[in-house]
Amino acid sequence: MSSYGECILFLLAKAHQKVYGNFKKRLQSYGITPVQHLVIFALNEEEGVSAGELGKRLTLDNATLSGVLDRLAEGGWVIKSHSDEDKRSLKVYLTPKAKERIQELTREADEADNEVLEGFSREERVLLKRLLRDMQY
Repeated sequence: MSSYGECILFLLAKAHQKVYGNFKKRLQSYGITPVQHLVIFALNEEEGVSAGELGKRLTLDNATLSGVLDRLAEGGWVIKSHSDEDKRSLKVYLTPKAKERIQELTREADEADNEVLEGFSREERVLLKRLLRDMQY
């Protein structure tokens, strides 16, 4: 490696900083963070999952997810309910407020993605997403 500017850790950290900061600004008017947005979108795909399952799907540890869910509940975005079958299991649902704002939140995410990928060709966008997905495993 010839310099820190060629280090993959540095490059990924700087890219994350830029993308995360941009998206965080877009979400300020909604009173949510990018991680909270991620939880809302996961619940939009499947409501009523347990907090444990949600954490696995999003690779969030229990402590982090618990705090995120508490803040989302306080903000009126989610409802936490104990399972009838297992009182230890916490099920999570979107509130009507969250469901009403899904299209707006989707638009914000799409616009943020397009802004980040603006200078990339269609092929480069597909390749970048594939490479980032492959790095997770």
